[in-house]
Amino acid sequence: MIKKTNKKIKIKKPKVIILSGYGLNCEEETKFAFERAGGIAEIVHINDIIAKPKMLEEYHIMAFPGGFSYGDDTGSGKAYANKMRNHLKKELDEFLSRDTLAIGICNGFQIMTNLGILPGALFYNKNGRYLDRWVDLKITGKSPWLSGISKISLPIAHGEGRYIIDKTEYKKMTKKNEVAFTYMEGEICKYQNLEKNPNGADYDIAGVLSFNGRVLGMMPHPERAMFFHHSPLWQSKKDKRGKTDDGEGIILFKNAVNYFKK
Repeated sequence: MIKKTNKKIKIKKPKVIILSGYGLNCEEETKFAFERAGGIAEIVHINDIIAKPKMLEEYHIMAFPGGFSYGDDTGSGKAYANKMRNHLKKELDEFLSRDTLAIGICNGFQIMTNLGILPGALFYNKNGRYLDRWVDLKITGKSPWLSGISKISLPIAHGEGRYIIDKTEYKKMTKKNEVAFTYMEGEICKYQNLEKNPNGADYDIAGVLSFNGRVLGMMPHPERAMFFHHSPLWQSKKDKRGKTDDGEGIILFKNAVNYFKK
C-alpha cells in the first residue's frame, strides 16, 4: 500500500524528470513544454534511473511522454511498465507518496495504467486504425494539473486510445473526481465535422486522475499545443489571441510548475 501525504512544499523552479528509452519519442517536446512553463526539465533514460534509483528523490514532477515503447509489440505500454515494475517499484512508490506530481501522455498514459498507478485500461480504437486529429475536452475532475480550466482543445495521435473501465469502478471514480476530462462536441469537432469521441472510449473518457489529483494520465498531447498557431482554428481566432503566443496546452504545464510555488 502506497502511503499518501498532504505535506506541501514550495520551490521556485521545480525539477522535472522525463523518462526516455525503448521507443518513447516525445521527450524533447515535453521538456520544452515544462521549461517554457518555468520548470527545470531533464530527460533521463530508464536504464540510468535503474542504475541510480535514488536520483528520483531529487525531482518534484515525473513525466511519462508519448511514443511507441517497445514498438507496442506486446500491447501499448506493457513492456515499459514491466521494466519499471521489476526494477523501480519501490522508488516509484516512494516518489508518488511525496507531495509530487506525475503525468502520462498517450503512451505514457498506457504505461501508467499497466503499472496500476491509474485505474482502467486502454485498448484498440473502435475503428481499428491509428488516429491523428484534434479533439475538444470538457474538464470534469479536480487536479493541480487542471486548475482554472473548464474546457480545452488538444491533438491526439494513437492507435490504442480507447479507455476501458467497468461500471462499478467508473462510479467509484466519479465519486472521487478521478475522471480528468471527457470528449465533447466543441468548436473543433463542429468546424471539422468530426465525432466527439474518436476512439470509442467508455463514458467518453480522455484522461483520468489518481493520488488526489496529483497524477494525471491523458491520451491527448498538450505538448503539441504549445503555441496559438498550433490550433487548426488559429486563423479564425487570430484577432482574439491578445498579446500572448501561448496555446492551450501549455496551461497544464504552467499549472504543474505553479503548484510548487503556492
